[in-house]
Amino acid sequence: MPWIIIKFAPSPDQLPLLETLLSNAGAGAITFEDNADQPLYEPPRGSMPIWESTRLSALFESDVNIENITALIRSQFANNTPQYRVEILEDKDWVREWMEAFHPIQFGDRLWVCPSWRKPPDKDAINMLLDPGLAFGTGTHPTTALCLKWLDAQPLEGKTVVDYGSGSGILAVAAKLLGAATVWAVDNDPQALIATKANAERNHISEHILVASPEEFEEEFIRKKQKADILLANILAGPLILLAATLEKSLKLQSKLILSGILQEQAEEVISHYERWFNIDPIVSDGDWVRITGMRTTTEVMNK
Repeated sequence: MPWIIIKFAPSPDQLPLLETLLSNAGAGAITFEDNADQPLYEPPRGSMPIWESTRLSALFESDVNIENITALIRSQFANNTPQYRVEILEDKDWVREWMEAFHPIQFGDRLWVCPSWRKPPDKDAINMLLDPGLAFGTGTHPTTALCLKWLDAQPLEGKTVVDYGSGSGILAVAAKLLGAATVWAVDNDPQALIATKANAERNHISEHILVASPEEFEEEFIRKKQKADILLANILAGPLILLAATLEKSLKLQSKLILSGILQEQAEEVISHYERWFNIDPIVSDGDWVRITGMRTTTEVMNK
């Protein structure tokens, strides 16, 4: 059965009324999308920011009287009706369409991230099976790619690795497949921990991936004075700044720190909160995003 979709280009102040009218008219789904490539980074907790240019799409069954709906919209907004267009959305196997969009991706020399329904391109490579699902992280975002490429280039055999803010568990699973002995995957979102467990099981390494909330990690790792050889935190600049002292406690001397999820203009502020403990390497960037790496020093390094 085909569907009808109406796409609007409203101003931010028109969105609440427009959403209500479309919902009352029987829309099966209403979505908001960025209409001008204006990303929203680190919104305040509890806020629901809206792009300055937002596209609103409303989905209706094909037998709806679309003229009645558009007439209602015009009557409510009078001479200020947002621009819109009506499209027919053909009936497809949307699950198959979604699956076709994901392809294996190579990171570095050894590592491939492959959807479980596709055959790995190189059977002799290190192939991580990872399906898009409950938590962020399939390797396509620059911040994740920066971390995966770093991991691929490291000798990880026998290392203890912490993936703080694990999301889907992609970095934790990659670290184990690349040779780490034990990996802790830490996240404050229960759905992320579920996704990490599922991806560890899919790659047959679940016994080597320890999932934990931040509180559990504090109790079982930090308070017991365990120390990691490598800690990755692909989060965002704000949380990384707040977590500096916690992450530092997790690392032994001469261990390595990898931070990502950071914009170019945020890098210096993040570094300023870590350089007292770490010798920081030159920043590596991918577009607007950067990766910060450093080594835990034997003595505290004073801010420069």
